[in-house]
Amino acid sequence: MDTHSVTEAAKAVAEKAAELAANAQILATQAAGMASETAPAAGGNEFWFLLTVFVLAVFLGFYVVWSVTPALHSPLMGVTNAISSVIIVGALIAAGPAEFSGSQVLGFFAVMLASVNIFGGFIVTQRMLQMFKKKQK
Repeated sequence: MDTHSVTEAAKAVAEKAAELAANAQILATQAAGMASETAPAAGGNEFWFLLTVFVLAVFLGFYVVWSVTPALHSPLMGVTNAISSVIIVGALIAAGPAEFSGSQVLGFFAVMLASVNIFGGFIVTQRMLQMFKKKQK
């Protein structure tokens, strides 16, 4: 394979990754809009509303990730690093209250898991980039 075809393939992969990310964002926005419209009308408990949103997000994430072709997994890892950094900000806010509560414990665990995801993603990305460097003779 010459460098031109590799460059074109990389551009195609990046475009497909951007398209998948945009579709996922649209779906998440629509799901959040539908959930916020139905929650007050149902008159239910806030816990069940939040649990429903969480379960829907898990299914959406599962189907988005497993529908990605293997060539797009490395760019997807870069996107998940960015998402995990946003998760850490939210987890720090949850872990921040002065009084000890369940949200503080969950926030702490969210910070730990997101940190593992971010640093693991950087390690995987670094190893992937090493594969494309020319070998020194």
